[in-house]
Amino acid sequence: MEEYKEYSLSGRVFQKLREDILKGNYKENDELREITIGKELGVSRTPVREALRQLELEGLVKIIPNKGTYVTGISAKDVEDIYKIRILLEGLCARWATERITEDSLGRLEEIILLSEFHSHKDSSSHVVQLDGKFHEVLYEACNSRILEHVLKDFHKYVQMARAYSVSSEERAAKSVAEHKAILDAIKAKDADLAESLAGEHMKHAMENLKRKKYSEVIGGQENE
Repeated sequence: MEEYKEYSLSGRVFQKLREDILKGNYKENDELREITIGKELGVSRTPVREALRQLELEGLVKIIPNKGTYVTGISAKDVEDIYKIRILLEGLCARWATERITEDSLGRLEEIILLSEFHSHKDSSSHVVQLDGKFHEVLYEACNSRILEHVLKDFHKYVQMARAYSVSSEERAAKSVAEHKAILDAIKAKDADLAESLAGEHMKHAMENLKRKKYSEVIGGQENE
């Protein structure tokens, strides 16, 4: 849990468990036992119990009194809902970034685009996925809104399995990089309307790509009607 050292002990346990759930290391209906998790992470049951309560508040687990704690995870409907919300918020983020971005952030985004283009031509999907995440994270920071950045980063984590799947094909990876480049060009041109529109379209394309592959297959869960 070294990567979560800035958090409290229960916070580190929470971050680790949430990451494992969102990555699919725990499946739907898996039981999370306090004693087992405590031994695995080298902590007492108290921080584990606190972390599980926080996970329940986020809707990632369900605590059944006198029975246990079970993973609910992210459903297919959750993924679709998140992408629909992101269509709006990513557009707002791009608009604010156009108005507030620094030269340093512009340089970082340009570097990410260059690396993304290189790896998409090399058909290195794992690198493209990582760079896709970095592009959005820098854009979130560039909007200079602590609240919007926090919300979008959480959404980004919640659909990380879907994101990885979305850009796993060479064709979609190349299109995604081209869409990022168009957003960056609009930001550099100080065209907030265009940047907002392009960012929203980028999310729509990602969502449509996932729909073709079926959300439930992507996240390994059940399709919710």
